[in-house]
Amino acid sequence: MNRMIRVSRGTLFAVAVAFAGSAFAQAPAPAGDGQWAKSHPRREEVNARLANQNRRINKEVREGEISRGQAAKLHQQDHRIRMEERAMASTNGGHITKTEQRALNQQENQVSREIGH
Repeated sequence: MNRMIRVSRGTLFAVAVAFAGSAFAQAPAPAGDGQWAKSHPRREEVNARLANQNRRINKEVREGEISRGQAAKLHQQDHRIRMEERAMASTNGGHITKTEQRALNQQENQVSREIGH
C-alpha cells in the first residue's frame, strides 16, 4: 500500500512537471510590446543551459547515477530558476540584464555541480 502511494505521488509529480513545462513554453506573457523577447541572446543562453541540464539529469537517471528523487529535486531547482528568469524578463520588457544573467548562471552552476558529469 505504501509503495503504491509513493508511485502515485511520483506519477503526479511527473505529470505536474510536464504540464508546467508545456504551460511555460506555450503561454506568452506580456512584455513591453505584448510579446516575450524569446530570441534575446541572454535569455537564450540561460534557457539553453536549463534545457541542457534537463537532458543531463534525465541521462543520469537512465544510467543509474542518481535516483528519481534526486532528479525530481534537481528538476524542481531548475524550474525555480526558469520561473525567476521569466519574472526578470517580464519586468525588463522581455529581456534580462547582464547582472540578472550572471545571477541566474550562478544558480545554474550550483545545480550543475549537483548533477555531476
